[in-house]
Amino acid sequence: MESSYKRIIFIAPVFYIGAFFINWSVTVSKQFTLGKNERLKSRKAIEQLFKDGQRFTITPFRIFYAMAPAVELQAGVGAGTRNFKKATDRNRIKRLTREAWRLQKKPLQEKLQQLEKGLHIFFIYTGKEMPTYNQVYESVEKSLQKLNEIIEA
Repeated sequence: MESSYKRIIFIAPVFYIGAFFINWSVTVSKQFTLGKNERLKSRKAIEQLFKDGQRFTITPFRIFYAMAPAVELQAGVGAGTRNFKKATDRNRIKRLTREAWRLQKKPLQEKLQQLEKGLHIFFIYTGKEMPTYNQVYESVEKSLQKLNEIIEA
């Protein structure tokens, strides 16, 4: 039986503090990862998604989606320069969105594997103010619920 946990041991010096030795080892869950193959990066796939895909809006996001030819779930994130001039602000929004997606994608991923379908998704942040993590998390959660309904239909 395959374990859902992977043990990573960092080879680093062992630190001596008083009477204690500290060895740094970390247990990482494979369940909540966002790997390279789960990111929508292909310019061709993104252009095809915007051209032929469908969309819906859940404030403050516009979500583009299209069924993929392979059994895979890939997502991309964007934030426009019109409302956020500084790259650091756009990067923060994208980072928050990717984190919310990473933690909530599992049920959708399992459903797609069960139906043997693939899906490409792109989140575009359209709000005018810098969001909090909770706002982003709730919006991504609502969008995933809507995507689940769309896939079931």
